[in-house]
Amino acid sequence: MAGGTWDVTSLPIRPGLYLNFKEAAAAQIVGGARGIVAIPLTSFAEGTAEAKAFYTVGNETEAAKLFGADHIQSIKLALQGGAKEVLVYTLPESAEAADYADMRAAFDTRPFNVFAYDGEFSEIEQTALKAWISANREEGKHFMAVIGGTSAADTDPAQGNARSIANNDMYIVNLISGVSIQGTDYSSAQFAPYVAGMIAGTAINRSITYAPIAADDVTKRLTSSQVKDALLAGSLVLVHDGEKVKVEQGLTSSKHKIRGIRTRQAVSTDIARTANDTYIGKIDNSKDGQAALISAVKAYLESLEAYNTLSDVSVILDPQHPSTGDSVYLQISYREIDSMERIFLTVTL
Repeated sequence: MAGGTWDVTSLPIRPGLYLNFKEAAAAQIVGGARGIVAIPLTSFAEGTAEAKAFYTVGNETEAAKLFGADHIQSIKLALQGGAKEVLVYTLPESAEAADYADMRAAFDTRPFNVFAYDGEFSEIEQTALKAWISANREEGKHFMAVIGGTSAADTDPAQGNARSIANNDMYIVNLISGVSIQGTDYSSAQFAPYVAGMIAGTAINRSITYAPIAADDVTKRLTSSQVKDALLAGSLVLVHDGEKVKVEQGLTSSKHKIRGIRTRQAVSTDIARTANDTYIGKIDNSKDGQAALISAVKAYLESLEAYNTLSDVSVILDPQHPSTGDSVYLQISYREIDSMERIFLTVTL
């Protein structure tokens, strides 16, 4: 499916719908067929599953039959977090850089919403992940990724914040908090699939800020100033509020709201899919055809408006670029609706 970003000085060659988002003030936006977490499984039991293959699982029993009960912790966490299903790619035993490159290329061909690793991974692979996400975004494929660090790194929030800065990207979420569940500690990298499942399973008109986490405690409780520093660095922090573990604020490493970014992904993915299925190559680039396309895009955005995802929708032909020949340029604008996250009270006595 062709698509992606476009530049007026270098127009794409392949037929497709090309979207150009211009952030006015702090415009942020959300994504498509929701609920799928992608995980490259690093180990599995011999027998049912084979290396370098895809498997889709929707429950723990199914995963255990395929991969063995001792190898599905990340899958279980993603499902517990709220994922509808997990798209699993099986890495070969003792996978090397080339195998991870093959994994990324394989996932390029599959739709999913959020990516997470199976446990801890190297900084080299982290760098490759960031480049992969950027390349896919340029090609019109939009997904988020949740990363984390080792247990040792989780004891020092400064290390986690440095990881956020190094992986600054509006599609990357960097978890810096490990958790304890029924006496077992999980590093932030090991627990990242749970957060990935939570993001994938949350409706696009909802935020994960203050969302409760199914854990007994965090492995390191941060001070108020440490939490503030983490948020300013673009880190996803889990806190214990005295009763439960919860997400402090739903942020990406670029300090964009996760809710807003998922709206951008929804708009990019859903409009492109509709155009490919219904409009490209099927209607004339005439006034009537252009009106039909405008009407469809506006109807889609208004459906998001009905669910309080955005408001003030406008879809018109772009006056800066003539829609002639086989090219149509639309100018789309709307206002994103954020969640209420800060309440200020003035008490008069």
